[in-house]
Amino acid sequence: MATTLRKSLETIEDYKINSPQYADLLDILAEILILREGYRQSIKHPIFSVEEKLIQGKMAGGLPLIDMSGKKYDLTRPREYFYALVAIAEKRVPLEGHKLFDIVHDKLFDWEKITLASFNPVPDEDEIISSDLREPKDDEEQLDLIDLFIEESLRPELEVIAEKYGPAIEKSDWSEGYCPVCGKEPKIGEIREGEDGRRYLFCHQCGYKWRFRQIKCPFCGNEEQHSLAYFAVEGEESRRVDVCNKCRRYIKIVELSDPAEEVNLDVEDIATLHLDMLAYEEGYD
Repeated sequence: MATTLRKSLETIEDYKINSPQYADLLDILAEILILREGYRQSIKHPIFSVEEKLIQGKMAGGLPLIDMSGKKYDLTRPREYFYALVAIAEKRVPLEGHKLFDIVHDKLFDWEKITLASFNPVPDEDEIISSDLREPKDDEEQLDLIDLFIEESLRPELEVIAEKYGPAIEKSDWSEGYCPVCGKEPKIGEIREGEDGRRYLFCHQCGYKWRFRQIKCPFCGNEEQHSLAYFAVEGEESRRVDVCNKCRRYIKIVELSDPAEEVNLDVEDIATLHLDMLAYEEGYD
C-alpha cells in the first residue's frame, strides 16, 4: 500500500504542475490519501460484515453486499474520520473551510442520515442536503466538498470489504451500473486496450472497480447505440465523457493503452473536472 500511496502522491504533484487550477483540491486529496492509509492501518475489527452464504443470491438479485437498512452498524469511527476530513479543508482552504465548518456543525446537518442514503442503488444524499441545508446563498463548492467527504468517510472500512469479497464478485454475473459492494453510482471508469471492449466502473465510496459493458448506459440501462455517444477535449483524447442521450447522464472514462497500467481514479476524477463542466454545459447530469 505504501508504494501505491507514494505513486499516487507523485501523480498528484505532476497534475498540480499541468493543471494548477486544481492545485487546492489536489492538495486536499493528497492529505486524504495519507489520512485514509493511516485509518486503514488502524483497523483491527472492520465495522461492516457480509453473510457469505448470501453473496451468490445478492449478486444474482442485483443487491449490493452491504445493506444498511438490514443491520445497525456503529458509525462512530467513520463520523470521526469525516470531521478529520473537514479539518483538512479548514487548513488547506481557510475561507471555504470555514464555511464548510459552519455547514457541518449546523443543527440541520445530519451526517448519519446523509451517509446512510449512500447505500441505495440510486443514492439520494444530494436531495437530503438540498432539503435540509441548501439556500440560495449557499456556495456549491462547500456542498461539493461535503459530498466528497461523505463518500470518503466510509471508504477505509468499505475498502476492506471490497478487497475481501472482490474475487467472489468477479465470479458472479453482476451487470448493474451501481456498485456491487455498496450500491453507489459511479462517476468515472476506465477502458483497457486489448480487452474485450468492457469498461471498468469505479466506486468512490468503497474503491471497487467492476466490469461493465461498453455499449450500455450504467444509469438507465440504455443499449441503443445511436443514443449513446462520447466526447473529449482536443489533445486529451485518452480522457473522455461517455453520455446517454436517453437519460441525459454521463460518466468520465480514462482510456489506458497499456493493459498493465494502473491509475488512481480518485486523482483522475479531480484532474478531469473540466470534463464535468463541459458535460454540465451540454445539459448532462
